[in-house]
Amino acid sequence: MTSSDAGSDPVPADPHRLELLADCGSCFGLCCVALPFAKSHDFAADKNAGTPCRNLQDDFRCGIHTRLRDEGYPGCTVFDCFGAGQKISQVTFEGISWRERPGSARTMTEVFPVMRQLHELLWYLTDVLELRRAEPVHREARGARADIERLTRAGADELLAADVPAIRGEVNELLLRASELERAVVPGRKKNHRGADLMGARLRKADLRGANLRGALLVAADLTGADLRSADLIGADLRDTRLTGADLTDALFLTQAQLNAAQGDASTKIPEGLTRPGHWQAAAPR
Repeated sequence: MTSSDAGSDPVPADPHRLELLADCGSCFGLCCVALPFAKSHDFAADKNAGTPCRNLQDDFRCGIHTRLRDEGYPGCTVFDCFGAGQKISQVTFEGISWRERPGSARTMTEVFPVMRQLHELLWYLTDVLELRRAEPVHREARGARADIERLTRAGADELLAADVPAIRGEVNELLLRASELERAVVPGRKKNHRGADLMGARLRKADLRGANLRGALLVAADLTGADLRSADLIGADLRDTRLTGADLTDALFLTQAQLNAAQGDASTKIPEGLTRPGHWQAAAPR
């Protein structure tokens, strides 16, 4: 995630959560090197995986960080490494950059997506442990989080050998159970839009409280004024989703990257601990 999209909302104080917040100042610009992108609406130029972005400076900072959207790189503003970049830079490679040790560049590039997935799972497991009604799965969630945290502190070879799909599968079972426990108390029949194609859908003021929107395609959907409290939004694609006046107060598994990709304003209610994106416009006068 880039701070150019950040507002002034408070950040979480949980030490587990803090380690999962991107700290670009402690990273070797790994997302700007490891990840590929193609010239499109999201990126102004092509870049191959393992090739430093042309905007990456010698100090590993982005030369257009505060102007990414204006310069044609909105895709950068919605990416979140969940703290994987600084973990690899400062722990896995002990603070020695790929510029200081050129032979490490390829390995760092290969480890980055692995670490990023592990940190994303840690984020969701921390979410589970903050859900009061999901207490029946808290013990398993703590164990899974501890195991993954130990793996993230292992060497590069062990990380590259990790069976990430298997780990994701095990964690996903916990997330599903936690979601069902949390949403069970929402009265009435909950809508099931899991994996649904809702691109451009008109859902103004829709009652989606407790809905299952896991993996739903909501690109450019109109959710103005919608009630999304306790809705499961894990993996939902919220690019350009209109959330003006929507209530996401306790939406489940919502991430900062999803908010950054959406369109909202000061009237959008977001969960505690997430930051209102800087590009969201102020609420229109009533």
